[in-house]
Amino acid sequence: MTGRQPDPGADSDAGSGADPGGRRLAEPVRRHRERRERWLATGERPMARNLALIGALGWLVVTPTLLGLFAGRWLDRSLGGPPGGGEGPGIFWTVSLLFAGLVLGCRMAWDRIHRE
Repeated sequence: MTGRQPDPGADSDAGSGADPGGRRLAEPVRRHRERRERWLATGERPMARNLALIGALGWLVVTPTLLGLFAGRWLDRSLGGPPGGGEGPGIFWTVSLLFAGLVLGCRMAWDRIHRE
């Protein structure tokens, strides 16, 4: 023990990657303030606009998912059966492109929500 007391004015997080200026917090606070001011100035969005957004989000998810499904079925049928010589068309491309379409659709919906 050296008997030294920690300096209360010293930054204990120095060198640990902490944000001493609070810059990471300032940006969300600024965005929240802007949204609140806009809401106070314009009021709530109409119910019809909210319903239209819900419909658009649904189409943004469903369309790429169905396109992936149909493209996958077409590829499975045109490229032949599954590896290993099984009977009938496989489901490799169908499942892969269905999942890819779902991920793409969810990403597009996420981006659309953040634009609103």
